[in-house]
Amino acid sequence: MELQEVNRSENDGDFLIKDESVMKSALDVLTELSANKKIVLKADGGLIPNAVAVANIVTENMLKGNSSIQDIKLDSVISDEDGIMTSNIKITLLKN
Repeated sequence: MELQEVNRSENDGDFLIKDESVMKSALDVLTELSANKKIVLKADGGLIPNAVAVANIVTENMLKGNSSIQDIKLDSVISDEDGIMTSNIKITLLKN
């Protein structure tokens, strides 16, 4: 088994959803939740469904009854460069 470095965003407790397997992301989130009681999933554009799936897998399957979704924030940002609107989501998970 090979050790992998987990890329963290600038804020401790934030988890950036990447274009990878949803189950791998869910396991990474579960690992982070074991160390921290609160984690914020962040995703942009086409990765928003993956963030929702990860939140559901963690709260409904892996930690059913021991975790909850505290907050969901949806927003959109218009790029100054090309004027394209990109949606983003932040899902706050708590471990009881």
